[in-house]
Amino acid sequence: MRAALTPEAAAAWLTRYGAAWTSGDVAAIGDLFTAEATYRETPFAPALSGRGAIEGYWAEGARDAQTDVRFDFTVWAVDGDVCLTHWTAAFTRVPWGQRVRLDGVFRLVFDSTDPDAPRCRHLQEWWHRDERRDGAIPPTPSGAG
Repeated sequence: MRAALTPEAAAAWLTRYGAAWTSGDVAAIGDLFTAEATYRETPFAPALSGRGAIEGYWAEGARDAQTDVRFDFTVWAVDGDVCLTHWTAAFTRVPWGQRVRLDGVFRLVFDSTDPDAPRCRHLQEWWHRDERRDGAIPPTPSGAG
């Protein structure tokens, strides 16, 4: 019998996800997912399939294109192997120097065979972007999660 995902294990996974994103560590991102994981960035785009595709996406879209990254999250709910999370991020686009703020929601489905180090099997995200030409992004409200 598989152990159910705990809110603490989900939060630990999200902390590692944020650390990998802010540091641009593509291998650390890959380690968070099962080998066959799917990653759907938007509801209308086809899902990325497999750890290699996810790492490629992160290498091109984040590590090589973003700097000064900040990430925060609030776990909304955990039910069985599913976690719903609100997240925010901000970064500067390379090479334009434009500041971007994201506000989104994850639906994460975990392979929780190892309750201390779960890996994500399916990631779906819905997010909105605030990207202003003048670079002035208002601060994220306190307690936004």
